[in-house]
Amino acid sequence: MPTLARFLVTTIERTINEFAAGLQTAAPKVLTGLVFLAIVYVGIRLLTAVLRRTLETVYPVQQRLVVDLTVTIASVFLWFGAALTLLKIFGMGEIAASLGTAAGFIALGISYALSNMIADTVAGVYLLRDPDFNPGDEVKADPVTGTVEAIELRKTRFRNAEGDTVVVANRDVEKKWTKLTGSDDADAPGDSGDT
Repeated sequence: MPTLARFLVTTIERTINEFAAGLQTAAPKVLTGLVFLAIVYVGIRLLTAVLRRTLETVYPVQQRLVVDLTVTIASVFLWFGAALTLLKIFGMGEIAASLGTAAGFIALGISYALSNMIADTVAGVYLLRDPDFNPGDEVKADPVTGTVEAIELRKTRFRNAEGDTVVVANRDVEKKWTKLTGSDDADAPGDSGDT
């Protein structure tokens, strides 16, 4: 029995010593990681705030969705880069490289799967920025002719002659649309009738 007790004591002492040595070795990396996270948190908050303020000066209040989407995408990319850098700080560079590569393949797959949604979103940004395409305009788009009620990131809502609301994907509207005469032509410069 004394041999078993000595074996247990020796094993416990060795485990405690190895644990203490591991903590001593890991402490600088953990401290560096915590300082890095604090700096990155402040940096990302500042960058996204500056980006938001800049975009808010470019886009009107009605297009706030574009601002939110852009800031969210930028924030995701920044935090993902910070996470990969943190793994590198902790000595897991190979894992960081693997995650970066895997994320690239996943993003490629997602972009392919969501290609129609991405096309709608891009077309929606173009429609929102187009000064000739606004709510209240009488427009003929591919499947519908009617008054533009709302322009959203992925779809546009029209009110047709029967009073029905018709929702059309922005990629279909952006392909070909015509602003009908009589809608906002009175506001156009040079058409006031004064000669």
